[in-house]
Amino acid sequence: MGTEEILVIAMFASFMMLLLTGFPVAWSLAGIGLVFAIIGHVLVEYYDADLWFTWDGTIGVLDARLYGIIANELMVALPLFIFMGIMLERSGIAERLMHSMVKVLGPLRGGYAITVVVVGILLAASTGIVGASVVLLGMLSLGPMMQANYNKSLAVGTACSVGTLGILVPPSIMLVLMSDRLGTSEASVGKLFMGALIPGLMLGLMYILYIVIAAWLKPDLAPVPENRERLNARVLLEAARSILPPMILIIAVLGSIFFGIATTTEASAVGAAGAMLMAFFSRNLSGTVLREALYQTSRTTAFIFGIFVGATVFAAVLRGLGGDDVIRDLITGMPFGPNGILLAILFITFLLGFFLDWVEITLIILPLVAPVVFSLGVEPVWFAILFAICLQTSFLTPPVGFALFYIKGVCPPGITTRHIYLGVLPFILIQLLGLALVFWFAPLATWLPNEVYGGS
Repeated sequence: MGTEEILVIAMFASFMMLLLTGFPVAWSLAGIGLVFAIIGHVLVEYYDADLWFTWDGTIGVLDARLYGIIANELMVALPLFIFMGIMLERSGIAERLMHSMVKVLGPLRGGYAITVVVVGILLAASTGIVGASVVLLGMLSLGPMMQANYNKSLAVGTACSVGTLGILVPPSIMLVLMSDRLGTSEASVGKLFMGALIPGLMLGLMYILYIVIAAWLKPDLAPVPENRERLNARVLLEAARSILPPMILIIAVLGSIFFGIATTTEASAVGAAGAMLMAFFSRNLSGTVLREALYQTSRTTAFIFGIFVGATVFAAVLRGLGGDDVIRDLITGMPFGPNGILLAILFITFLLGFFLDWVEITLIILPLVAPVVFSLGVEPVWFAILFAICLQTSFLTPPVGFALFYIKGVCPPGITTRHIYLGVLPFILIQLLGLALVFWFAPLATWLPNEVYGGS
């Protein structure tokens, strides 16, 4: 094992060890990068090590690299989509939607849980923020489901898992970041949004199918409410009125991107303005609400860009130490064909999701493996959607599954951590099944982008 391999392995090992201590991710990435930059510089300057590392070629050009990130117009879409999601959360639309849809689907066995999935899909297509969706769905649904004597694991597992659809169903801030990190026009934001639409809706339908089958096989899991309201024209009209506003916003944002009317950045501005209008007409827009939304948007954006800075330092030093060559040789040296290599990468990504957040994986791992995967002839959109579905599981897999922490904070008394873990397990398996379906039937991810943008 040469010097390059030793330093690259030591960098990743040091980062993982520092991360397990609870040290902030952004500082861990930047700190490890600077330490190994100094080590590389010392080895080259004073010990004549067989390295191509140069201080000026890594640390010396960081200012230009960081400016390139900040000056990227696509990054403007991040805070705007985040603001849109937070403003919608505070507009009361989700609460009205939940109440009206329960009246429609409540009479069915498992109707409450199915309602959570339907509302969760609409929230995912409106907000794109997992934390907000999980917390909101938990607050709105867990109490009523407990009153209806739903199984605790099924109730909390449904609310927690459905909330993670926000990271896949467009407009998704993860897909925006992935498009930027992939750095190819073949994986533009519009193409990734279209590519994720069918798999995202497919996962939602698979959730519903699981709930229906589970409730049919074991009625005690999701009993039919005794005091259910009869379905009539008034209930249907109320449901239509509650669905209409978010649907208009979804069509305005995604439609403007899909049909080339607006860029992703411009569409995000439309979404932010539309969310404010919806809050205004619902009489929930005030100075306090606006201030809180701006504050939360700033915090979330700063968190992402802080990791951006740390990941840029880490990646620059890693490449300077020959990390690209080491990883390429490691991947291409696997005794598999292109599909086998792709499966191995997805498996490693799934395992990393137990310990790392999707932001770190997207900013560090994705840019390292993507060029190698593309060189094997793998279609960029297909790979990106597979990677995105794999990352979605990271929200549910302990010990660092953030959705588990989000839902725990709003669980009513009586729901334990064990209930949460048992509840999300079937949905993790469903996500892996969805991943397998997209892997074996690539048109699920590529057909829609190719139909709109052209392609083979």
